Amino acid sequence: MGEEDTMPKIRVRYFSDDLKRLEYIDGKSDWIDLRASETVELKEGEFKLIPLGIAVELPKGYEGHLVPRSSTFKNYGILQTNSCGIIDCSYCGDEDMWCMPVYATRDTVIHANDRICQFRIVENQPTLEFEEVETLDNASRGGFGSTGRQ
Repeated sequence: MGEEDTMPKIRVRYFSDDLKRLEYIDGKSDWIDLRASETVELKEGEFKLIPLGIAVELPKGYEGHLVPRSSTFKNYGILQTNSCGIIDCSYCGDEDMWCMPVYATRDTVIHANDRICQFRIVENQPTLEFEEVETLDNASRGGFGSTGRQ
């Protein structure tokens, strides 16, 4: 069995024939670039959902993590409002188009097919059981935000 036989197939529905297709570039990064599927104008201080023009059927037991590209803020002045978008595998219907929720820090235009974000799939964490205790019996590191302080 070759490597191609073991690669998972990810079913994708495109909402536009004009949208450039998803591409996995082996050896560069395991994040896949996503593009705006239409031109979107934003005014400073405005919130919008930027349509990404795809619906995806992720493998059972996996979720998608959607984040901005490293150049997105520099190029467009937008921030993803929830920092990281989590797309679970049940969000896979024909109308479940992926979007990027953004806040504009300046007036900007994002054109159709501009690369604005990226995603990767991650296996769901195992089922966890929580146990309440009085002490963790470990040395304290100094509290949140204390690393690197003298």
